[in-house]
Amino acid sequence: MKSRLNYLYFLAFLLAAALRFFGLGAIPLTDGEATWALQALSVAQGSKPLFGGQPGYILLTGIPFFLFESNNFLARFWPALAGSFLVFAPNFIREKLGERTALILAFLLAAAPGLVAVSRQANGTMLALTCIVFAWIAWQKNELKWSGIFAGIALLGGPAVWMGLLILGLTWALAQNLLPAKDVGESEASPGDERNRRDDLKVAALYTGGTILLVGTLFLLSPSGLSAWFSSLIDYLRGWRYSSGVPILRMLGGLIAYYPFALLFGIAGIWRGLTERDSVSIALSLWAATALILAVIYPARQVSDLIWAALPLWILSAKEINPHLRLPAYDRNETNGVFALTIILLSFAWINLAGAGILPGNAEITSNRLILLGGSVALLILSLALIAFGWSLETATLGGTWGTALMLALYTLGVAWGSTGLRTPKGVELWDSAARVPQAGLLLETIEQISTWSRGDAQTLNITVNGVNSPALLWVLRNHNAEEKSALDFMTSPELVITSEVGNPELASSYRGQDFVWRKNTDWTSATNWPKWLVLRELPQISERIIFWARNDLFFDSQNQGAEAGIQDSFEDSDQQE
Repeated sequence: MKSRLNYLYFLAFLLAAALRFFGLGAIPLTDGEATWALQALSVAQGSKPLFGGQPGYILLTGIPFFLFESNNFLARFWPALAGSFLVFAPNFIREKLGERTALILAFLLAAAPGLVAVSRQANGTMLALTCIVFAWIAWQKNELKWSGIFAGIALLGGPAVWMGLLILGLTWALAQNLLPAKDVGESEASPGDERNRRDDLKVAALYTGGTILLVGTLFLLSPSGLSAWFSSLIDYLRGWRYSSGVPILRMLGGLIAYYPFALLFGIAGIWRGLTERDSVSIALSLWAATALILAVIYPARQVSDLIWAALPLWILSAKEINPHLRLPAYDRNETNGVFALTIILLSFAWINLAGAGILPGNAEITSNRLILLGGSVALLILSLALIAFGWSLETATLGGTWGTALMLALYTLGVAWGSTGLRTPKGVELWDSAARVPQAGLLLETIEQISTWSRGDAQTLNITVNGVNSPALLWVLRNHNAEEKSALDFMTSPELVITSEVGNPELASSYRGQDFVWRKNTDWTSATNWPKWLVLRELPQISERIIFWARNDLFFDSQNQGAEAGIQDSFEDSDQQE
């Protein structure tokens, strides 16, 4: 039995790894991601001291950059790995949760859309979350050394770790006052273990400090990592003063759009915990409520901050689903009938929602579709209520839970795939407010083609960047001779120039230029068709362009025909992608 469970956990890990690693390097880094990736590259090259508030991510990412090469995949490698291994956490606390509940939770964590999205972002958020979880588990199991090591890595995870620690600290304080004394603060050590927890804390703290010293300085090779660790707290505190521009309604909308499974079954688990006075469920409820409130009121909030609230909801969902994964004692055919009815009505509801989003914008059609959507859900609730009162409560409960769980699981898998950013090139996800960089690959290909045709090497030509403040652009040009300049010196006539869309008219006489769509921002003020976004992830976009200039003498007569044809093809590709 235990061997079979290990295989199932490994299957959950494979699902998690597939969602997190597939196409990991296909999407260009955003400006926010590139900021940290460039610092990791500087650490690997030993060219600049570390600065900023993501020391754990930067120093760990610098290792594969040094051993291999810098690319998008390796820039996101450690967060994806941490997110994949999180699915093993339930296995270590299965004594508390139960074997089946822990296994259900592992699969839920593998496909959780928020965890998938954050695991594919080049920053330290997922490192912080995963290491906090494993630090707590190790502490509960009296693995003090491992608890300290995980805690040390978590503390290097950037501003996100301070949000997590604040949430857990407030939850613990509330639990001290709201839960019965026997349920709070009781020792989790094995029977007969008389070690003082204060001594345990000293041991864990010693290993925490040692981990921060060694990992935070890359084994003393980058001492500036310690100052970057302190700056992560400053960055988090600064977030209470400056707004990210993400409205509260978008946070709540993201909660509904990405977490319907966790919300529905998590709220049911909260209700069951309150009625049965289950201390674990009540503590998880306090955690979820505290995390949600802090994520909403934090001025520098991002939708990705919801992962701190979603995690306890997923645990509650697993606890709630477990009792319903059984065959009924009687009326099995009737239960299967309720299961089928639930699937049919929820499928009809989704078809109407999809129709409201996909069909051409017509207020009357959209209104009718949404009415049918609401009617389908209302009919399902009424049907289950009548079956419960008129036939059997068990039949209605089991059949309805099976059908709802199946449909929401399929929806969650679809949303998790969308959270990878690979579902559609025009998809707009809410996890990060940073603008997408759609034509980074095409710009780089064009630069390398010109350099190859004119000099015989793809990375020979010098590139001057003027008037474009974009770390993502510097990341794309990391292997080229690129230099930022505040003003152009036309006396030196640089070979390749990249300017903002405003550009420089002086370049037109001696350069050939082509514009590229560099950044795409979502036009939230024009976003009205939310059913269309829910189904297709499409919202109005605002494009920000840059102009790439190549000096005329790069197209000399001996290569003129082939070069111009190739460049023209690249430029046509640019227009087609837009």
